Amino acid sequence: MSETETLETHLQELRRGTVVLACLRLLETPGYGYGLLEELGERGFPTDANTLYPLLRRLEKQGFLTSEWNTDEARPRKFYRTSDAGIRLAGALTDDFRAIATAIGGLDTEL
Repeated sequence: MSETETLETHLQELRRGTVVLACLRLLETPGYGYGLLEELGERGFPTDANTLYPLLRRLEKQGFLTSEWNTDEARPRKFYRTSDAGIRLAGALTDDFRAIATAIGGLDTEL
């Protein structure tokens, strides 16, 4: 495996958890999958649809998201919203993320 491939693998692992947190935070305002995919990209969390949709289904199954179908438009869309449990989880993850960022910041050394 090349150095570039190794870097990409590690970046993917690092981003995986941050995408969960970003989804929980962004879906405090209801949104649908494709719109969320675009917003994640615009906010610095580029995500593939093949990653996002299974993640949304998993978070819903775990009780961290709720969903409902909007059939008012020509094409029905499933809207997701962060549940109360998801808001609590997002708060805990945010606190931990900040603590980790602070700890990593404290590792700065002359390289």
